[in-house]
Amino acid sequence: MSSRIEQIIGEIEEYVDSCKFQPLSTTKIVVNKEEIEELLRELRLKTPDEIKRYQKIINNKDAILEDAQTKADALIADAQARAQELVTQHEIMQKAYAQANDTINAANKQAQEILDSATQDANSIRLSAITYTDDMMANIGSVLNTTLEDAGVKYKTFIDSLQSCLDVVNHNRQELAPQTAQAAAITGSYHDNDGAKDDDDDLLDDLGEN
Repeated sequence: MSSRIEQIIGEIEEYVDSCKFQPLSTTKIVVNKEEIEELLRELRLKTPDEIKRYQKIINNKDAILEDAQTKADALIADAQARAQELVTQHEIMQKAYAQANDTINAANKQAQEILDSATQDANSIRLSAITYTDDMMANIGSVLNTTLEDAGVKYKTFIDSLQSCLDVVNHNRQELAPQTAQAAAITGSYHDNDGAKDDDDDLLDDLGEN
């Protein structure tokens, strides 16, 4: 059964696959910022729990080894007890010692096999957990990198468009500068003429009164 973080990664991949390509591009796509951020937000929330879960699996190695050691110790103790019983019960001491040694050797061998098997199982579980966690982080990194690249291209295109508009406006103002200066000069001339006319009218008014 897949974990929630695997499901989220699958949803992100499906969402990216469903996005439309940007005009005149076969590699860049248009994403909905809110949707991708919601998926990434849930991914960030779930990731620590997933890592803790796999860390717990890794930590189980110690428990497996401890259990194996306990079983091995119990086997050795039982073998020693049986060996002592054989020595006590049998009249032929040499045979009793031989049987006791064989029993102890067999128990030691079986205990070592249990320890070796437990160590191998624990290392295999640990390696699988680490590999899965690394693959999961790689998928997350790939999705984040793709999202950052798409956002960078989108905002760069927007800034370039604004700069182009500004360049056109500045160029048009430069072309209009001579005409603007001429218009300002003419307007100033009109104001001077109006002032002289007003002075003449005042003079005529004074003569008429006299």
